[in-house]
Amino acid sequence: MLTVKNIHQYYGGSHILRDVSFEAKLGKVTVLLGRNGVGKTTLLKSLMGLVPIKSGSIELEGKPIHKATPYERARAGIGFVPQGREIFARLTVEENLRMGLAYKSGGTPIPAELYELFPVLKQMMNRRGGDLSGGQQQQLAIARALAPKPRLLILDEPTEGIQPSIIKDIGRVIRMLADRGDMAIVLCEQYYDFAQELADDYLVMERGEVIARGLGKDMEAQGVRQLVAI
Repeated sequence: MLTVKNIHQYYGGSHILRDVSFEAKLGKVTVLLGRNGVGKTTLLKSLMGLVPIKSGSIELEGKPIHKATPYERARAGIGFVPQGREIFARLTVEENLRMGLAYKSGGTPIPAELYELFPVLKQMMNRRGGDLSGGQQQQLAIARALAPKPRLLILDEPTEGIQPSIIKDIGRVIRMLADRGDMAIVLCEQYYDFAQELADDYLVMERGEVIARGLGKDMEAQGVRQLVAI
């Protein structure tokens, strides 16, 4: 689904991403791990086109997208849940979900499945996004990204500042989406236990490079917890 080859990215004179390559496959959760400041969020923003890469290539379903704009990548089938959620605080839950359908025709309905995945959103459909709890806002951000039915879902630290009960709900939804087999998921996560539970494949970054990779089931045996410990 997603193929990243030898990408490099710079901020000013700083070399932020160094020869990063990986694949994210349909029906799989690819987990991206690493300490703060190693380039994880920059990598995800590069995938979405929010920051340009200096060299290398990014392909979605075999088609190069590294020169495409963010909205072109969204139209191509990428859903992005940024760190910090970035919902529209003054818009209602329903209006936030409709923003996820912005490039669809005006009459496109909000998929009923979103309310099945996150029942709290149906109960709070007319409430403003800014009035929701942090966990509810995160569910809204994920639902907004899912509204146009992406083929690739990118999540940047979805458990940050979220209460444990909602973390479990989010993990359940991520696993279910992957197991359907029609979507690839890239999950950037600091919470090791959550990442390990969901990972089909994993990458560990340090100083802008991928220093370890493998199967999720091998993470503990390969000492990944120690690699990402603060």
